[in-house]
Amino acid sequence: MAARRSLRPSLVLLAGLGCLASWGPVPVVTAAQPGGAVAEQPGGALKVPPLPEGSPAELLAFIDELQRPAVRPKSREEMMGYMRDVAAVSVQAADRILAQAAPADALYSQAATLKLESLMMLGRLGDEQATTTMVDYAKQLATGPVPDLAKVAQRMLLVAEAQEMFAKGDLSAGGSIIERSGALLVANPDDSELAGLAMQLAGAFEHMPGGEPLAAQSLRTFGPIFAKSSDQRIRQMGESFAGTLRRLSLPGSPMEIKGTLLDGTQFDQKSLAGKVVLVDFWATWCGPCVAEIPNMLKEYEKYHDKGFEVVGVSLDEDRDALVQFVKEKQIPWPILHEESTGAGWQHPLATFYGITGIPQLILIGRDGNVITLNARGPQLGERLAELFKDAG
Repeated sequence: MAARRSLRPSLVLLAGLGCLASWGPVPVVTAAQPGGAVAEQPGGALKVPPLPEGSPAELLAFIDELQRPAVRPKSREEMMGYMRDVAAVSVQAADRILAQAAPADALYSQAATLKLESLMMLGRLGDEQATTTMVDYAKQLATGPVPDLAKVAQRMLLVAEAQEMFAKGDLSAGGSIIERSGALLVANPDDSELAGLAMQLAGAFEHMPGGEPLAAQSLRTFGPIFAKSSDQRIRQMGESFAGTLRRLSLPGSPMEIKGTLLDGTQFDQKSLAGKVVLVDFWATWCGPCVAEIPNMLKEYEKYHDKGFEVVGVSLDEDRDALVQFVKEKQIPWPILHEESTGAGWQHPLATFYGITGIPQLILIGRDGNVITLNARGPQLGERLAELFKDAG
């Protein structure tokens, strides 16, 4: 899938998809900045220094600097090790601040949130005891006297439960998690982090085997709440949910396909009548999309004369680059492309169906009804072999 917007570590739910969000941007530099908190080992590797003495504000500033290292990690292993060390020292800093500050202090809330998020990160990195500690601490805060901390703790408990559910692949608790997330969101409709949790829940369900009904339930639950938010970004999430729900409702129903072909003419969906059709949302800059093309060409050559058609929906903004790519790769099927009306995913058909990741390959049967939303790789060949088994 194409990369998606990363969220804070407290909202990283996609355990089933192997996603881990970074704690902050990693500048492209070759040496540590003078006076920086991050030390380098003799080979340039990242190393987290011991927690220094200091006031609560100084300790939080130290942790903030650690989360933005001045040196790029040389490997995934080094990055993961660095994240683990930062999380561990962050828990130490949080405990030291909590011992000094009163619950009514703003620094107390910052430290408590830092502790929760750091324990969760350690749990994501394999420390089961850290997860247990985080859950116990969150339960304590959830019934505590500080309303903002109670809200954060309730959200973190939902995150922990969702992570465990996705890791096990058992979605039986999904409905309950959606309902409780919705209730918390109703009470806090302008909370962007809670909205991010809801958004990732819906996305995670969509990509889990058998999770489409729960994804649809998420969209129906969260969408109307988002629409009532005073935060414009959250309202926009609700608008995108409508498209996603429309896409998830496609199996067994017709799919509307319209747009402009590369030659400037309007596409006529009637030309697809009676055919098996693959609709491919893609872009030339998307590596997985390009990697899917040889498989599509193989199946196209095998079944096109028997009634198989492909319709590409390009999300490219650079039309000239798209035309050149289609020519070089000798792509034989029609490609829909519109002039960009905004940054990113602004193709009208992609917006209409809530496409948030590509490639998205949707297979339609001869009767015009959608068969599957995930016709990628070997699944495409298997589906087509079944559909054309009597074609001679």
